[in-house]
Amino acid sequence: MLTITDLHKSYPTPQGPLPVLHGVDLHLGQGESLALMGESGSGKSTLLHLVAGLDRPDRGRIEAAGQTLSALDERALARWRREGIGLIFQQFNLIASLSVADNLAFQARLAHRHDPRWQQILAERLGLAALLDRYPEQLSGGQQQRVALGRALASRPPLLLADEPTGNLDEGSGDQALALLLELVAETGSSLLMVTHSARIACHLDRTLHLARGRLVLADERGP
Repeated sequence: MLTITDLHKSYPTPQGPLPVLHGVDLHLGQGESLALMGESGSGKSTLLHLVAGLDRPDRGRIEAAGQTLSALDERALARWRREGIGLIFQQFNLIASLSVADNLAFQARLAHRHDPRWQQILAERLGLAALLDRYPEQLSGGQQQRVALGRALASRPPLLLADEPTGNLDEGSGDQALALLLELVAETGSSLLMVTHSARIACHLDRTLHLARGRLVLADERGP
Protein backbone atom coordinates (compact mmCIF):
# COMPACT_ATOMS: atom_id res chain seq x y z
CA MET A 1 0.00 0.00 0.00
CA LEU A 2 2.74 2.50 0.95
CA THR A 3 6.49 2.42 0.29
CA ILE A 4 8.80 5.32 1.16
CA THR A 5 12.39 5.26 -0.09
CA ASP A 6 15.26 7.57 0.91
CA LEU A 7 12.93 10.45 1.79
CA HIS A 8 14.48 13.85 2.54
CA LYS A 9 12.77 17.09 3.51
CA SER A 10 14.05 20.45 4.74
CA TYR A 11 12.50 23.89 5.23
CA PRO A 12 14.05 27.31 4.54
CA THR A 13 14.98 29.53 7.49
CA PRO A 14 16.89 32.83 7.72
CA GLN A 15 19.89 30.77 8.86
CA GLY A 16 19.63 28.40 5.89
CA PRO A 17 17.81 25.10 5.20
CA LEU A 18 16.53 23.24 8.28
CA PRO A 19 16.69 19.46 7.63
CA VAL A 20 13.65 17.59 8.97
CA LEU A 21 13.80 14.14 7.32
CA HIS A 22 17.07 12.41 6.43
CA GLY A 23 16.71 9.37 4.18
CA VAL A 24 13.62 7.73 5.70
CA ASP A 25 12.58 4.29 4.42
CA LEU A 26 9.19 2.87 5.38
CA HIS A 27 6.80 0.16 4.19
CA LEU A 28 3.13 -0.26 5.11
CA GLY A 29 1.25 -3.30 3.84
CA GLN A 30 -2.38 -3.52 2.77
CA GLY A 31 -4.62 -3.68 5.84
CA GLU A 32 -1.68 -3.09 8.21
CA SER A 33 -1.64 -0.56 11.04
CA LEU A 34 1.55 1.29 11.89
CA ALA A 35 2.31 3.71 14.73
CA LEU A 36 4.92 6.39 14.10
CA MET A 37 6.47 7.67 17.32
CA GLY A 38 9.07 10.29 18.18
CA GLU A 39 9.68 13.50 20.08
CA SER A 40 8.31 16.84 18.91
CA GLY A 41 10.33 18.02 15.93
CA SER A 42 11.44 14.53 14.93
CA GLY A 43 9.63 14.74 11.58
CA LYS A 44 6.51 12.65 12.24
CA SER A 45 3.92 15.17 11.09
CA THR A 46 6.12 16.23 8.17
CA LEU A 47 6.19 12.62 6.99
CA LEU A 48 2.42 12.39 7.30
CA HIS A 49 1.95 15.60 5.31
CA LEU A 50 4.21 14.31 2.53
CA VAL A 51 2.23 11.07 2.27
CA ALA A 52 -1.00 13.10 2.20
CA GLY A 53 0.31 15.15 -0.72
CA LEU A 54 0.12 18.35 1.34
CA ASP A 55 3.83 18.98 0.75
CA ARG A 56 6.57 17.69 -1.52
CA PRO A 57 9.85 15.99 -0.57
CA ASP A 58 13.24 17.39 -1.53
CA ARG A 59 14.39 13.93 -2.56
CA GLY A 60 13.18 10.33 -2.43
CA ARG A 61 10.09 8.40 -3.50
CA ILE A 62 6.64 7.92 -2.04
CA GLU A 63 4.69 5.12 -3.71
CA ALA A 64 1.10 4.53 -2.62
CA ALA A 65 -1.77 2.56 -4.12
CA GLY A 66 0.23 1.89 -7.29
CA GLN A 67 1.34 5.46 -8.01
CA THR A 68 4.42 7.56 -7.29
CA LEU A 69 3.14 10.57 -5.35
CA SER A 70 6.33 12.56 -5.75
CA ALA A 71 5.82 12.49 -9.54
CA LEU A 72 2.20 13.71 -9.52
CA ASP A 73 1.17 17.23 -10.53
CA GLU A 74 -1.00 19.37 -8.27
CA ARG A 75 -4.24 18.24 -9.88
CA ALA A 76 -3.37 14.58 -9.42
CA LEU A 77 -2.30 15.21 -5.83
CA ALA A 78 -5.67 16.86 -5.14
CA ARG A 79 -7.36 13.75 -6.52
CA TRP A 80 -5.17 11.60 -4.24
CA ARG A 81 -6.26 13.63 -1.22
CA ARG A 82 -9.93 13.31 -2.22
CA GLU A 83 -9.99 9.65 -3.17
CA GLY A 84 -6.89 7.88 -1.85
CA ILE A 85 -6.72 8.82 1.80
CA GLY A 86 -8.74 9.59 4.89
CA LEU A 87 -7.32 12.17 7.32
CA ILE A 88 -7.89 12.37 11.07
CA PHE A 89 -6.47 15.32 13.00
CA GLN A 90 -5.94 16.00 16.70
CA GLN A 91 -8.03 19.18 16.38
CA PHE A 92 -10.95 17.30 14.71
CA ASN A 93 -11.31 19.97 11.96
CA LEU A 94 -15.05 19.51 11.59
CA ILE A 95 -16.98 22.02 9.46
CA ALA A 96 -18.91 24.17 11.93
CA SER A 97 -21.67 25.08 9.47
CA LEU A 98 -22.49 21.44 8.65
CA SER A 99 -24.55 19.01 10.70
CA VAL A 100 -23.06 15.76 11.98
CA ALA A 101 -24.70 13.91 9.08
CA ASP A 102 -23.20 16.29 6.51
CA ASN A 103 -19.78 16.22 8.18
CA LEU A 104 -19.84 12.42 8.01
CA ALA A 105 -20.71 12.52 4.32
CA PHE A 106 -18.32 15.31 3.33
CA GLN A 107 -15.21 13.33 2.34
CA ALA A 108 -17.16 10.49 0.76
CA ARG A 109 -19.02 12.93 -1.48
CA LEU A 110 -15.76 14.55 -2.55
CA ALA A 111 -14.46 11.08 -3.44
CA HIS A 112 -17.72 10.23 -5.29
CA ARG A 113 -18.15 7.22 -2.99
CA HIS A 114 -21.00 8.34 -0.76
CA ASP A 115 -22.88 5.28 0.49
CA PRO A 116 -25.87 6.19 2.71
CA ARG A 117 -26.12 2.65 4.08
CA TRP A 118 -22.45 2.58 5.10
CA GLN A 119 -22.82 6.05 6.64
CA GLN A 120 -25.78 4.81 8.66
CA ILE A 121 -23.74 1.83 9.89
CA LEU A 122 -20.86 4.15 10.84
CA ALA A 123 -23.21 6.48 12.73
CA GLU A 124 -24.65 3.59 14.68
CA ARG A 125 -21.27 1.99 15.45
CA LEU A 126 -19.82 5.33 16.53
CA GLY A 127 -22.77 6.18 18.76
CA LEU A 128 -23.82 9.12 16.60
CA ALA A 129 -27.19 7.96 15.29
CA ALA A 130 -29.12 10.22 17.68
CA LEU A 131 -26.86 13.22 16.97
CA LEU A 132 -27.04 13.49 13.19
CA ASP A 133 -28.97 16.78 13.20
CA ARG A 134 -26.64 18.49 15.69
CA TYR A 135 -23.71 20.77 14.85
CA PRO A 136 -20.11 20.41 16.06
CA GLU A 137 -20.46 23.12 18.73
CA GLN A 138 -23.25 21.07 20.31
CA LEU A 139 -21.03 18.01 20.78
CA SER A 140 -18.53 16.97 23.41
CA GLY A 141 -14.89 16.47 22.46
CA GLY A 142 -15.31 12.71 22.34
CA GLN A 143 -18.37 13.01 20.13
CA GLN A 144 -16.55 15.38 17.78
CA GLN A 145 -13.66 12.94 17.48
CA ARG A 146 -16.07 10.11 16.61
CA VAL A 147 -17.51 12.31 13.84
CA ALA A 148 -13.96 12.89 12.57
CA LEU A 149 -13.31 9.14 12.57
CA GLY A 150 -16.53 8.48 10.70
CA ARG A 151 -15.84 11.19 8.13
CA ALA A 152 -12.40 9.70 7.38
CA LEU A 153 -13.80 6.18 7.03
CA ALA A 154 -17.00 7.02 5.13
CA SER A 155 -15.30 6.75 1.74
CA ARG A 156 -13.53 3.49 2.68
CA PRO A 157 -10.13 4.99 1.77
CA PRO A 158 -7.23 2.66 0.90
CA LEU A 159 -5.01 4.59 3.33
CA LEU A 160 -5.94 6.28 6.59
CA LEU A 161 -3.59 8.92 8.05
CA ALA A 162 -4.08 9.92 11.69
CA ASP A 163 -2.12 12.67 13.47
CA GLU A 164 -2.45 12.26 17.26
CA PRO A 165 -6.15 11.36 16.80
CA THR A 166 -6.82 10.94 20.54
CA GLY A 167 -4.50 13.71 21.75
CA ASN A 168 -7.35 16.05 22.78
CA LEU A 169 -9.32 13.38 24.65
CA ASP A 170 -9.07 12.07 28.19
CA GLU A 171 -7.68 8.57 28.56
CA GLY A 172 -11.05 6.81 28.72
CA SER A 173 -12.51 8.61 25.70
CA GLY A 174 -9.24 8.19 23.81
CA ASP A 175 -9.17 4.45 24.41
CA GLN A 176 -12.77 4.13 23.27
CA ALA A 177 -12.11 6.15 20.10
CA LEU A 178 -9.00 4.10 19.31
CA ALA A 179 -10.84 0.80 19.77
CA LEU A 180 -13.59 1.96 17.42
CA LEU A 181 -11.05 3.21 14.89
CA LEU A 182 -9.09 -0.06 14.79
CA GLU A 183 -12.28 -2.11 14.59
CA LEU A 184 -13.62 -0.09 11.65
CA VAL A 185 -10.24 0.02 9.89
CA ALA A 186 -10.15 -3.77 10.03
CA GLU A 187 -13.64 -3.97 8.52
CA THR A 188 -12.87 -1.59 5.66
CA GLY A 189 -9.48 -3.16 4.88
CA SER A 190 -7.79 0.26 5.00
CA SER A 191 -4.14 0.63 5.93
CA LEU A 192 -3.47 2.93 8.90
CA LEU A 193 -0.48 5.20 9.54
CA MET A 194 -0.83 6.93 12.90
CA VAL A 195 1.41 9.54 14.49
CA THR A 196 1.36 9.31 18.29
CA HIS A 197 3.45 10.25 21.31
CA SER A 198 1.86 7.48 23.37
CA ALA A 199 3.48 4.06 23.68
CA ARG A 200 0.23 2.90 25.30
CA ILE A 201 -1.68 3.83 22.14
CA ALA A 202 1.02 2.52 19.80
CA CYS A 203 1.04 -0.96 21.32
CA HIS A 204 -2.46 -1.58 19.95
CA LEU A 205 -1.26 -1.26 16.33
CA ASP A 206 0.52 -3.95 14.32
CA ARG A 207 3.94 -2.26 14.29
CA THR A 208 5.72 0.75 15.76
CA LEU A 209 8.43 2.83 14.08
CA HIS A 210 10.46 5.51 15.86
CA LEU A 211 11.83 8.72 14.36
CA ALA A 212 14.60 10.71 16.03
CA ARG A 213 16.05 13.87 14.49
CA GLY A 214 14.51 12.94 11.16
CA ARG A 215 15.93 9.42 11.01
CA LEU A 216 14.31 6.06 11.53
CA VAL A 217 16.11 4.67 14.57
CA LEU A 218 14.03 1.73 15.74
CA ALA A 219 11.42 -0.63 14.35
CA ASP A 220 9.61 -2.62 16.99
CA GLU A 221 7.37 -5.37 15.69
CA ARG A 222 4.73 -6.73 18.02
CA GLY A 223 4.89 -10.38 18.81
CA PRO A 224 2.04 -12.81 18.29
